[in-house]
Amino acid sequence: MNNTAEITQIEDAEGYIASICFKTGPPLTVGVEIEQLVHVADHPHRPLGAASLTAVLCGHEPQDGGRIVLGPGGQVTLAAWPQAGLERLHETVHAELDRLDLLVTRGGLRLAGLGIDPHRAPRRVVDSRRQRAMAGALARRGGDGRVLMYSTAGLRPLLPAGPPEDLEARWAAVHELGPPLLALFANSPVHAGRDTGWASTRMRAWYALDPSRAGAPRTAPDPAAAWARHALHAPLLYARGPAANWSVPDGVTFADWIGGALPRRPTFADLDEHLGTLYPPVRPGGHLEVRYLDAQPGGDWFAPVAVLAALLGDAATIDAARELAAPAAGRWVEAARYGLTDAVIAAAAPPLVELALRTLERDGLPGPLLEEVSGAVESRFRRAHML
Repeated sequence: MNNTAEITQIEDAEGYIASICFKTGPPLTVGVEIEQLVHVADHPHRPLGAASLTAVLCGHEPQDGGRIVLGPGGQVTLAAWPQAGLERLHETVHAELDRLDLLVTRGGLRLAGLGIDPHRAPRRVVDSRRQRAMAGALARRGGDGRVLMYSTAGLRPLLPAGPPEDLEARWAAVHELGPPLLALFANSPVHAGRDTGWASTRMRAWYALDPSRAGAPRTAPDPAAAWARHALHAPLLYARGPAANWSVPDGVTFADWIGGALPRRPTFADLDEHLGTLYPPVRPGGHLEVRYLDAQPGGDWFAPVAVLAALLGDAATIDAARELAAPAAGRWVEAARYGLTDAVIAAAAPPLVELALRTLERDGLPGPLLEEVSGAVESRFRRAHML
């Protein structure tokens, strides 16, 4: 594919998106992106400087594959390469996190392990033309764009799309499991010194975005075609160009751009850029990129990744998980606001976790890792009961 080629037909764009959004079949690898807020160790209210952050990382690259990415609010993301199995993923990611934590600690900083900054108001740390264009576009749609860009951190499991014949069920299941798992691992109740009254303030900020950007396409027999249509009819945030101003008129979609709404025709590179500005609960980028989980402290990232991977492990488990999650399906706002104090979600979460643990044991996850997952989940349930 020539990414500089112009797109003149909607069908060409739809076909391109459908060809890259779900990589079905083997290898069935599991990955994760771990985003972390960064604080000055002894003064977490102090603003973070881009120069100090880049000096601390000083070109650090993961030894076992992957990459380190700096977010606009100074977030540090470890994007680990997908691995063939949970045990291997646990080994490589924990080693990389240990190295990253050592670098950050030596620089007088610390990783926060929270889904939203509890101390600081939103503030840009890392600057780029892309970030400025995004910030300007989101600002025109409300103040939560600044919170999203500069104050939040998420945990993003990358799960296999699986066999082609299972894709429709997997795509539906990963959404239906969302509210119970969002609630179970909600980790952002305080922002900028204020208790917000939400278990996941990070997700509250996402919900404030335009549903065409942050919402999910309707379940359909052909998820790839449905996602392509959804993506093309989402408004542009910006359009790259030689001029300093990348802004576009409000409401112009990528489909409109193909139809001539802007002075030049879009290219496939523009389409790739546009796809990266869509933030649904699950984004198909080859893998199923789950985006509804808050960042977790320390090594607690493994439990939600393992639970999700187990519940999507095979067709029979998917069917059982969907049945258990059905009463809570669609309760996204309730999950983010009330967490496990929502009665419907509180009833659905424990049997889902039990199913996941049984599946992990059946599939041979080593005992210490199984205990790690079980212990992390039990602590979440205990904390919920204390609220």
